[in-house]
Amino acid sequence: MDLNADLAEGFGRWELGDDEALLDVVTSANVACGFHAGDSVVIRAAVTRAAERGVAVGAQVGYRDLAGFGRRFIDVPPRELTDDVIYQIGALAGFARVAGTEVAYVKPHGALYNAIVHHAEQAAAVVEAVRAFDPGLAVLGLPGSEWLSQAERAGLRTFREAFADRAYTPEGTLVSRREPGAVLHDPEEIAQRCLTLAAGEPIRAVDGSEIQVRADSICVHGDSPGAVAIAQAVRDRLSGAGVVLRPFVAGGS
Repeated sequence: MDLNADLAEGFGRWELGDDEALLDVVTSANVACGFHAGDSVVIRAAVTRAAERGVAVGAQVGYRDLAGFGRRFIDVPPRELTDDVIYQIGALAGFARVAGTEVAYVKPHGALYNAIVHHAEQAAAVVEAVRAFDPGLAVLGLPGSEWLSQAERAGLRTFREAFADRAYTPEGTLVSRREPGAVLHDPEEIAQRCLTLAAGEPIRAVDGSEIQVRADSICVHGDSPGAVAIAQAVRDRLSGAGVVLRPFVAGGS
């Protein structure tokens, strides 16, 4: 099983998350590319440290929305969205090259991630960006999403993701952050749910029903309160149960 986290989400004098500590826990790093968060200094530092630790580097691409942290849907024309995503992957690839590593995969962020679960036009635009930049890149997303379906049809390598600290609807999508109970906070509860996920067993949706979430990678959010403690609890629980932790896709120095 792979553990991933969102990194490089500070900007200028505003710090968010503890990249240094999380990189000692996770096996893959979703690195912000400057559109929803991250600046050149923050991004380069995250990629350099990931390379030093053998953590796989992924481009976390999003809408051009620094003020909203990429969590607001934007009705971007498809060609513009494709170009925006290419721009972001290219920026991260430059820092990865300098650090002696490479971008191994692409994972959309925030509102873009949620939009392309069902938004076929925007999903196609992001798929086209990845295919045009490097068809050898892997992509990470929600199981059953339009994004992964179109990526697979385009010949890209697709991997499924589950969320350690997010509540699920009965349909297997994420509960909106505007809804109560959308984000989980108890490290022990989260760690046990991740062990259940890793074992391929059903988890409980927000309404109490059981749903099956197949995953190649589990995301622990780096910007949540207590993120490092949560990530460490998840890693300890999985490792203690004999689950081997490694990147879901080859990459690193």
